[in-house]
Amino acid sequence: MLSHFAESARSTTDNALSGEDGAMTRRIVVVGAGYTGLAAAKLATRWTDARVTLINAADRFVERVRLHQLAAGQRLRDLPLTELLKGTGVELVVDRVTGIDAEARTLRLANSAREVGYDHLIYAVGSAADLTSVPGAAEHAFSLADNDDALRLKRRLAQSEVVAVVGGGLTGIEAAAELAEANPALKVRLVDRGELGAGLSERGRKHLRRTFSRLGVELRENAGVCEVRPDGLVLADGAHVAADTVVWTVGFRVPDLAGRAGFAVDGNGRVIVDEEFRSISHPEVTAIGDAAAGRMRSGQELRMACATGLPSAQHAVRALADRLSGRRPRPLRFRYLNQCISLGRKDALVQFVHADDTPREAVLTGRKAALYKEVIVRSTIIFERHPTVPTSL
Repeated sequence: MLSHFAESARSTTDNALSGEDGAMTRRIVVVGAGYTGLAAAKLATRWTDARVTLINAADRFVERVRLHQLAAGQRLRDLPLTELLKGTGVELVVDRVTGIDAEARTLRLANSAREVGYDHLIYAVGSAADLTSVPGAAEHAFSLADNDDALRLKRRLAQSEVVAVVGGGLTGIEAAAELAEANPALKVRLVDRGELGAGLSERGRKHLRRTFSRLGVELRENAGVCEVRPDGLVLADGAHVAADTVVWTVGFRVPDLAGRAGFAVDGNGRVIVDEEFRSISHPEVTAIGDAAAGRMRSGQELRMACATGLPSAQHAVRALADRLSGRRPRPLRFRYLNQCISLGRKDALVQFVHADDTPREAVLTGRKAALYKEVIVRSTIIFERHPTVPTSL
């Protein structure tokens, strides 16, 4: 490991750019402009003297936590990346990274012969819906993983009478409630392989059931899906759940860029990182967000969520800045506070949790919870505009 760090340092010096005064300028490249990547790029320009480039496949920032609202017919804010980056000095490249040459420290792009070199790479490529695990899902199901997916689902729902939402996690719960509230004539069915709200407190589970009953959402619990068809779902017990539209919210996958580049990854393709969110195999690479397999000091894996992504981005870039300045990074300190679940526009559930994300009995529900959740969601955009705002990390 020590020889890898020494080689890394020599390579950084050799590859760095020469400034007007002859000094060597490091190059930090961020791949992905989601919640963590955008914040990381802006923090890197503020906390280091490096030249920072941000590469993203689209020119807009996507409020992923609101995509169920977009699918339900609501209009979301237009957030051009150029506006969010204005005045920061970050170079924006709108293109898709197709490959990483870890030895040469270069990135290949889909729409350009240009290769982008880096001294330090911040890998924030996010995740997408996993539509490959069940036959028929890729052909017949709709997801809520990105803006285009949500718009396709919105168009489909205009012609639908019955929709089946597969998955009882937070995304599935929010989608089912939002669609039912926004479209009272639409029959909404939620199919969960376990029990609804299994990770919530008893009070939280009871509120979910009352809300779904009020909205007319039909529950099918302890039901594994083995096939998706044009007319609905086939369950593991052979039963058929009729639906003319299927929304798939079960599981996420990450791009295979890291694995193909030779970075150490886990079984899901996420970059294995240390407490500073550096790749354990390539310390010049920092991985954050859904594509990083980060852990708390206790060893507990951090779940995919804004609640972990935003503070971990702050910590990771601060650690990188400290290393570049010869300082010793601060240790990782993280604890969970709550889980916020929207249940339409007039209701929500805020489940307060212990530091390890296990539920407390305390919850906040109803309109106050809806306001609380809305404040949290809006604060993510405030954070993207001003990413030095303190977080819970």
